[in-house]
Order: sequence, then structure tokens, then C-alpha cells
Amino acid sequence: MTDAEKGLVIFDCDGVLVDSEPLSVSVLIDAMHDVGVNMSEEDIYSRFLGKSLATLVDTLETEFDVFIDQDFLDRIRNDLYDRFRHELKPIGGIAETLDRLAIPRCVASSSQMERIRLSLGVTGLLERLEPNIFSASMVKRGKPAPDLFLYAAKQMQVAPQNCIVVEDSPAGITAARAAGMTVFAFTGGSHAHSPSYRAELEQLSPEVVFDAMPDLIHLVRNKT
Repeated sequence: MTDAEKGLVIFDCDGVLVDSEPLSVSVLIDAMHDVGVNMSEEDIYSRFLGKSLATLVDTLETEFDVFIDQDFLDRIRNDLYDRFRHELKPIGGIAETLDRLAIPRCVASSSQMERIRLSLGVTGLLERLEPNIFSASMVKRGKPAPDLFLYAAKQMQVAPQNCIVVEDSPAGITAARAAGMTVFAFTGGSHAHSPSYRAELEQLSPEVVFDAMPDLIHLVRNKT
């Protein structure tokens, strides 16, 4: 079997490895309020879940005529990192799942590398995943474009059709499908309980929808 024929599991980070989305949204709501943009939690999840910070900046400029400076971005980052250090938890069962997973794995996240490594570090997952960590900053287009997943597969020397992507966001599922990869939608994060959210994911027709991370072991085994 060549490297390209081997299987690979590509994990998103936020909402899949770490339960970060509620913390991120809380910080974002406060920061946007301070620049005169009032957006509900539901709207933020709908617009920005799984997307890069560049998408947020572009939306504020084009839709709200709010131009973001570096001080604003630094404040978001500092507030978020402080909350991560004190409050961030891993997704339940993820450490044991990674330890039992029999095929190669990597991370492909819309977040900046600094944030990914902090998230994985404070939750005890970093040593299980490094050095195979890829950020949207490494490619031209972030999710929902397929670029990041294709880049990760290329770096891991696995053909896209032999990759399984574990994602929690519509943008990520769309990106994985565009990359020609198998998509498992994970709905076990604390942000993933609303019926409308789950309905949106199911409309994108992922191969599997699951909400208990330890189930990934037999789901991957059945697929490969």
C-alpha cells in the first residue's frame, strides 16, 4: 500500500477537539458591541462558525461599514486567550479516542496557529497531534473553500478520497465535500444542541452525524 492509499483522519479544532465555541462567541459579542454592531449569538454562529477571522473583518467592513484596526484584533485575541487558559476544556472522550485511533491523524483549523497550539496545549492534546497541525493561514482561501483540507492531505501524503474529515461547522463540511473527502459531522460540542443547527448540518449530507467522540473509533473502522 502506498502512502496515498493509506487512511487519514483530519480533525477540525474548535468544537471538535476543544469545546471553545461558546467562549469564542461570548468574546466576539462583547467586542462587536463595543464597535456598535449588535449581533445575536445565533447570528454569530450562523455567519462565522468554522470561518477565519478574516471573514469577520470582511463582514464588518462590507455589511456594517466598520473598519477593524489591529488594536481591536489584539483585544479579541488577548481576551479569548485569557478565557482559554482559565476555562477551555477538551471535547469529552477526545484524548482516549486519539489514543485508540489506529490510522494517522492531523488538525486542519480556520484559526491562527498560535490559537490552535494554545487550545491544544491547555487541554492536554498537543502532544497527541503535533507536528501535524495546519492552519488556514497556510493557504490562500479558508473554509468553505477546500484549500486547507487539500493542503493537509498533501502534506500528510494521503489522497483526498482516503481522508475522513471530522467537522462541526457548515463551512467545514462544505470545504471537506469540495475536497472530495468523507465527512463526519460532530454534534457533541456544547454549542451544537439547537435543532436549527443540527438541521443545517444534515442538509449538507455528511456521511455520518455523531455526538459522542468515542464512537469515532468504530465509525472510522467501518469506513476504512
